[in-house]
Amino acid sequence: MKKVMIVTGGSRGIGAATAKLAASRGYQVCVNFHKNEAAANQVVDDITAAGGAAIAVQADVSDESDVKRLFSSVDEKLGPITALVNNAGILEQQMRVEAINAARLKRIFEANVVGSFLCAREAVKRMSEKHGGQGGAIVNVSSAAARLGAAGEYVDYAASKGAIDTFTIGLSREVAEEGIRVNAVRPAFIYTDMHADGGEPGRVDRIAESLPMKRGGHPSEVANAILWLLSDEASYTTGTFIDLAGGK
Repeated sequence: MKKVMIVTGGSRGIGAATAKLAASRGYQVCVNFHKNEAAANQVVDDITAAGGAAIAVQADVSDESDVKRLFSSVDEKLGPITALVNNAGILEQQMRVEAINAARLKRIFEANVVGSFLCAREAVKRMSEKHGGQGGAIVNVSSAAARLGAAGEYVDYAASKGAIDTFTIGLSREVAEEGIRVNAVRPAFIYTDMHADGGEPGRVDRIAESLPMKRGGHPSEVANAILWLLSDEASYTTGTFIDLAGGK
């Protein structure tokens, strides 16, 4: 069976690392991006230069019509999806809860939670043996912040990832007998551009010494965990989590 993957937020960081690793393991990959077309095209170029197959598709995962278009594009250009990595997500400037407004909360939850629900919905419609599909696997990218709370920095982001944890458990049980496995990774303290979005590009270096492993993590380390969860090696694994936070 042909292996087709969508990686949301695939133009940078964990998403880009996952797309490249997946392509090296025989997946045809859709690199979804929201705004940075140049970065997404670079990921596609890297994959094709290495002999893989990939396309880039623009879509805002919090927009239902965009999500439908994303999946329709993959149906047309690559074929039936067999793997979804719900990686797209945002955080905003470090801030205490007392300073957060409703507009910020709406942005965070629409991107991080609504987007994952919508993409998973479209994937299930295509993968489910109940609907004539051939099964598949979904990995949600949560965060150790869901356990740790991110006090004084990103409690709203942490709460959105807590929702992803609950979503992972619920969806996994809902579709387990339909040939679909649903798991999640919970990375933290990973060297990605996301920390700059929060106003502290050097955050990982600041925190590294407080971690049991005394170092930050790399996107490739998260990608390896994601690809394992999607693989046949994890065929009896669903509704579970891999923490990648240096022991925190």
